[in-house]
Amino acid sequence: MPQMAPLLWLNLFVMFSTTFLMFLILNYFIKVPAKIEKPEVSYTKNEMNWKW
Repeated sequence: MPQMAPLLWLNLFVMFSTTFLMFLILNYFIKVPAKIEKPEVSYTKNEMNWKW
């Protein structure tokens, strides 16, 4: 059974590494982030008339 040359192992490693990195990068960028909606908060203004 013939053995693989070291350069072929290096080519195989580079090929699998690039495909793995491309898979990770595509999975990271393909997902659309969920839109965060701010809750509607109505602030009431309390006006106080100070009579000294």
